[in-house]
Amino acid sequence: MQPLHLVFGGTGGIGSAVARALHADGAAVHLVARDEARLRALAAEIGASFTVADVERPEDVVRAVKDATEQGVGELAGLCYAVGTINLKPIGRLTDADFERDFRVNALGAAKAVQAALPALKAWRGTASILLFSTVAVAQGFTAHASVAMAKGAVEGLTTALAAELAPKIRVNCIAPSLTRTPLAASLTGNPAMAEAIGQLHPLQRLGEPDDIAPLAALLLSDQGGWITGQIIGVDGGRSSLRTKG
Repeated sequence: MQPLHLVFGGTGGIGSAVARALHADGAAVHLVARDEARLRALAAEIGASFTVADVERPEDVVRAVKDATEQGVGELAGLCYAVGTINLKPIGRLTDADFERDFRVNALGAAKAVQAALPALKAWRGTASILLFSTVAVAQGFTAHASVAMAKGAVEGLTTALAAELAPKIRVNCIAPSLTRTPLAASLTGNPAMAEAIGQLHPLQRLGEPDDIAPLAALLLSDQGGWITGQIIGVDGGRSSLRTKG
């Protein structure tokens, strides 16, 4: 059977780009997201199956994994959790509900997806792969990012812990992008002047696009990334590590 990849967040800009890249590489894809109309459109485009689900509901996560593994198209070889939040507020304005939702969607949702998929991933005949997503804001301190950076920092910790625990049968990695033009980031990227200003903060002088991230994601999920595990990889236009201006 061909490898099957389960993509949570499959209608977001990054998730849909990853799904297209996996499909182009010949893998079967099962999409998971809340927006049924967009799920149906992308599924029809790439020949994928899908589950309408909300990652804040653990029972939905379990159902999505069950749908993916029982469809008979392929055996589960990869899990991509490309779900996130952008909740930018000064620390004094953040509520318990803000912190709890950011953690629930980003970190707890990732952990629950791994738990649900783990038996099927362990049954894959080769080395399976898990890919999670963080943000450059964990490595760099940005104002108004306390809640999301805290939640994504937990994702990075989860990545390295799982990579150690699940080796050698399952590889676990994480991509940490900078600001990317996605529907989730529309409040920041939809204003041309703001988008240009933020783009200029990057050494490569532009914002990211989903297709900047998808090729690496597909590699990490495939056997081509077979000797890569436990890594937090920045795809961020150089923002996490370079300063080209004083």
